[in-house]
Amino acid sequence: MATPPQASPGYSRTITPQMDSLSSKPDQSAMSPAPPTISSGAPRFPPPISQQDQIPSPSIKLSTMLSPANGVNTGSSVPHMSTPPGPPVFASPVRPAAVPFRTSPATPQPVAFSSASSLPTSSPPYFSNGSVELQQQLPSAIEEPVPDGKSPCVLFSAHKVLKHKKQANVPSLGFGVLVSPGRDTSPGPQVIQRDPHRCLDCGAYSNLYSNILIGSGQWQCVICGNLNGSEGEYIALSKEELRNFPELSSPLVDFIQTGNKRPSFVLVTDLRTSAPVFLVIDECLDEQHLQYLQSSLHAFVDSLPPTTRIGIILYGRAISVYDFSEESIASAEVIPGGASPTQEALKALIYGTGIYLSPMHASKEVAHLIFSSLRPYKLNVPEASRDRCLGTAVEVALAIIQGPSADFSRGVVKRPGVNSRIIVCAGGPNTYGPGSVPHSYTHPNYPHKEKTAIKWMEHLGREAHQQNTVVDILCAGTCPVRVPVLQPLAKASGGAFVLHDDFGEAFGMNLQRASARAAGSHGLLEIRCSDDILVTQVVGPGEEAHIENHETFKNDLSLCIQMLSVEETQCFSISMENRHDIKSDFVFFQFAIQYSNVYQADITRVITIRLPTVDSVPEYLQSVEDEVAAVLIAKRTLLGAKSHSDAIDMRTTIDERVKDIALKFGSQVPKSKLCRFPKEISLLPEFLFHLRRGPLLGNIVGHEDERSVLRNLFLNASFDLSLRMVAPRCLMHREGGTFEELPAYDLVMQSDTAVVLDHGTDVFIWLGAELAADEGRSAAALAACKTLAEELTELRFPAPRILAFKEGSSQARYFVSRLIPAHKDPPYEQEARFPQLRTLTTEQRTKLKSSFIHFDDPSFCEWIRSLKVVPPEPI
Repeated sequence: MATPPQASPGYSRTITPQMDSLSSKPDQSAMSPAPPTISSGAPRFPPPISQQDQIPSPSIKLSTMLSPANGVNTGSSVPHMSTPPGPPVFASPVRPAAVPFRTSPATPQPVAFSSASSLPTSSPPYFSNGSVELQQQLPSAIEEPVPDGKSPCVLFSAHKVLKHKKQANVPSLGFGVLVSPGRDTSPGPQVIQRDPHRCLDCGAYSNLYSNILIGSGQWQCVICGNLNGSEGEYIALSKEELRNFPELSSPLVDFIQTGNKRPSFVLVTDLRTSAPVFLVIDECLDEQHLQYLQSSLHAFVDSLPPTTRIGIILYGRAISVYDFSEESIASAEVIPGGASPTQEALKALIYGTGIYLSPMHASKEVAHLIFSSLRPYKLNVPEASRDRCLGTAVEVALAIIQGPSADFSRGVVKRPGVNSRIIVCAGGPNTYGPGSVPHSYTHPNYPHKEKTAIKWMEHLGREAHQQNTVVDILCAGTCPVRVPVLQPLAKASGGAFVLHDDFGEAFGMNLQRASARAAGSHGLLEIRCSDDILVTQVVGPGEEAHIENHETFKNDLSLCIQMLSVEETQCFSISMENRHDIKSDFVFFQFAIQYSNVYQADITRVITIRLPTVDSVPEYLQSVEDEVAAVLIAKRTLLGAKSHSDAIDMRTTIDERVKDIALKFGSQVPKSKLCRFPKEISLLPEFLFHLRRGPLLGNIVGHEDERSVLRNLFLNASFDLSLRMVAPRCLMHREGGTFEELPAYDLVMQSDTAVVLDHGTDVFIWLGAELAADEGRSAAALAACKTLAEELTELRFPAPRILAFKEGSSQARYFVSRLIPAHKDPPYEQEARFPQLRTLTTEQRTKLKSSFIHFDDPSFCEWIRSLKVVPPEPI
């Protein structure tokens, strides 16, 4: 693959915000960064922004047209946040920025091949119908070059593979791939409504790289070399005729089976009609939090399609299960929350006359009445000490979803295997009933009770997963929610755990986007590689599956991963090594994803990729994708950061990694013992520097609960969100409504400009003091920045909080702490990143430097030199 031109860190491009334009793929010579994290100040959540410092954030506009995406627009033109007042009109499309920035995930570029893989000349494999010499039919095989496969669902850290094991298996850099099983592709994949052809020896699927004997219709497996029959299907008069088979012409195909296996398959017009949404709401909230929650809930039900079925449960010391059987009346069944409900109690509830899951078109008025009737907590009890039976409430919700639903009374037959979603709106910890922990950490038996609660929550999450129900937990407020206890419930069910400052804008947006995520079930990821390649580690939302399929495929050596759910927002990080020195010119990788979609159709998605092998280390380094490599390294690193002390150790690990890469792949500096970091991957150390000082490993986020949530989110997140969580994306507003993309250094803080900083789970808008003093210009700049922020985060889950503030305000520290400090660097190093500084006078430079908020953190150049490594060019 041709590597994008390596630009200096100071290289910038101008972009103009326009709705939906960020969804278009960047041209193949340009890439953009994205990165990210959530943050706060000292306690678990930052203090409220003072009235004079805060710039109002845009109001929520919850749309009814959502597709699960993670920062990548999949085509919906419906905005999910209202347009701020008076933004300028943006007509020109967004132009992708140069390295190191990306507006959409990198797509591997094709590599030219001289010829297809040749068939073996000795020890020919056996045909499925007998032993026949392969050489006799070789002229009939397809021999013309096949273009390298590429797929947005699969991103390799390099587009070439080193042949020599010792060079390839350097752990500091490593080799791997990011696989997004449920990602929507545009244009969509080739769809085949029949069974796939599979290798009888190893179980691999036929693909565009398989050698086909067109006279007999037999095909050779690229993984094990076995020759298989196709039941005459691949018999053709010419090789062009074989290209009509999607699996022989496209690297990504979907096999769909809806036959007798799924008699309940019903084609519906909306993905969410088959996915009931059950709201489990904390009723122990103070008035301020409750008002925000009510507003978000009212907007949420207004956004749902009329066919979506909804259920509502409130929990405190008891559980209120709301009944929709009476129109215009909010009534509920009350169940004690101190223990798991008995079977008799559940039967009485399920088989009774109440309707607890009802379509929105019949229950919207009642839902609004329920939300309006909510009252703040009245007892004089601290937030953390209030009785909340969250675990029991989820148990009841699961029972209602899976039991004989009262929907029978409305002529709606409940079909088995439906994908459901429980969304918990929590304002505090689970302190009552099963899975609870004591109110106080000082309880003499707290460690044991916490351990027991974690196991119980994990068991409940697994039970939900077995019932095809995903549990999302959305927390908000200032009360600690005991993240270690609640997180296993969401994780084991395949759901998300998200923390918010309050129940306002970001919470409401995530409430809507969580309900709109179309989740597949019964997911299985099979990984097959050429015999030269060994899979060493898999990180992502799944666990190893033990499937006895060698009775059918006697030599199936694939690695099988059971996916907890199949969603577009998820990603698996797969690390690989060479088993031995590679002698072939190509290696092959095949990823097969099997799952049931929201229509209850069985899908088998097959992605086959071929990469060339090389002897030259510089040639290999040229093919490395810095961004993908950085995300792979970050996921491997974060896996070991289970606590704050672990995170400190991981920062040291990053330091050692950078030194080792320079030693193994860099060049010796003349007349010195120092090594220069390889220029081919010059962006990688900067990404890793952002990682070690950012919210994932650094001290920007004030509470370990927040860091824990961010790490777990990051380990499962898609490439787009993961990259933004590693390193922020910085966009400076220019006159005329355009934005210039610049490195995320504090040199960008110029008093006459406005800057947007996208850090994945947070987006910050910073207005310079001079600009803020000009009311007209600042209003236009702020409107343009808000519009751009909404476009950048449209459809992203979790939806980030968007904060806007002025230079010098207390909240500005959140923005500054995410920028690399460079004001202490020599002028020539500053100008290497910001050529604009060359035109400044000495007076302007002094003024610019005095506007910085100083931190003790070293700059990038200071850090990398402290490792005895010479920074890569052009520094």
